[in-house]
Amino acid sequence: MADDRLDTPVDSRRRLLPRSRRSPDAFGRLAEGIARFMGTPRFLLYMTVFCAAWLLWNTLAPSTLQFDPRALNFTLLTLMLSLQASYSAPLILLAQERQTDRDRVAAEQDRVRSERNLADTEYLAREMAAVRLALNDVATRDFLRSELRNLLEDILQERENEQNENRPAQDT
Repeated sequence: MADDRLDTPVDSRRRLLPRSRRSPDAFGRLAEGIARFMGTPRFLLYMTVFCAAWLLWNTLAPSTLQFDPRALNFTLLTLMLSLQASYSAPLILLAQERQTDRDRVAAEQDRVRSERNLADTEYLAREMAAVRLALNDVATRDFLRSELRNLLEDILQERENEQNENRPAQDT
């Protein structure tokens, strides 16, 4: 009767099935683990050994010890394999759906990363163009050498002219 009271907090009420304290994603991880295991050679080997042992036991053992006789076409084995298949299919589908969700998130992250890389590349291209334009106005080493040579030649020419002007005045 206390369960029907509205002034009782939900957590303290009794339940038919207790609430799980596990992560809501725990079942999905479990399903992925099972699906991943079912796709391994080890699982196939285990299932082959299990079925072979089952068939050998129920074929070669005395009829009083057989629990799934051959005369009934191994009905119990067929039922067990059907049960295993009926649980495996949804678990595999759940694992595939979770993988699809992860792939979708990864694709979105890749798209964002690609957009960022494109923006960075465009920025760097603009910066390189600006540097090229700025370098067109900068004097290069060869230009400076040629200008210095020209200035040196001009200075030497002026000195020579001055000396030539001063010589005739000294001779007279």
